[in-house]
Amino acid sequence: MVLVVSAIIVAGAIAWGCLRIAAALDAMKIEVARSRTLTVLSAFLPAVSAATADPQAILTWEPLARSARQLFPDEFAQLDRTWGSAFPLGSDRIQAAHARWTADWLAWEKSHDAEYKLKAAAIEEQHARSEGSSLLRAQLDAIEREKLERYQRRYEEYVRVGKALQAFAT
Repeated sequence: MVLVVSAIIVAGAIAWGCLRIAAALDAMKIEVARSRTLTVLSAFLPAVSAATADPQAILTWEPLARSARQLFPDEFAQLDRTWGSAFPLGSDRIQAAHARWTADWLAWEKSHDAEYKLKAAAIEEQHARSEGSSLLRAQLDAIEREKLERYQRRYEEYVRVGKALQAFAT
C-alpha cells in the first residue's frame, strides 16, 4: 500500500513537472513570437518615415516588405492588426505618397518653367540692342534645348516612379 501511494505521489510530481515545463515552453514560444514581431517592426519602421520624406523610397521598401511578409506571415499579420492597415506601407500610405509625388512634380514643373523663362529673359536683356543677332538666337536655342532635356529626364523619372507607386497601391 505504501508502495502504491508512493507511486501515485511520484506520478503526480512527474505530471506536475511536465505541466510546468509545458507552460514554460508555451511562455517561451509567445516570447519568441513577440521578439520576432518586434524585430520586424524595428526593421521596417524606417520605411514609414522614408516614404513620408520621399515617395521614391517606397520603390525600395515595398518589394522588401512583400518578401519579408512571405517569410514572416504571422508577425506581419500581428503588425497589420495593430497598425490598422498593411504594415509598413498600406495602400492608403502608397496612395498618399503618389499624390505627394504628383504635387511635387507639378511644383517642379512650374519652377522649371520659371527658371528657364528667367534665363531667356536675361539673355535677351544682354542683347537688347543687337536685334537679329545670331549669338542671341544661338544662346536662346541652347537654353531651350537645356530646358527640354532637363524636362524630359525629370518627366521620365516622374512617370517611372508614378507607375510603380500605382502598381503597389493595387
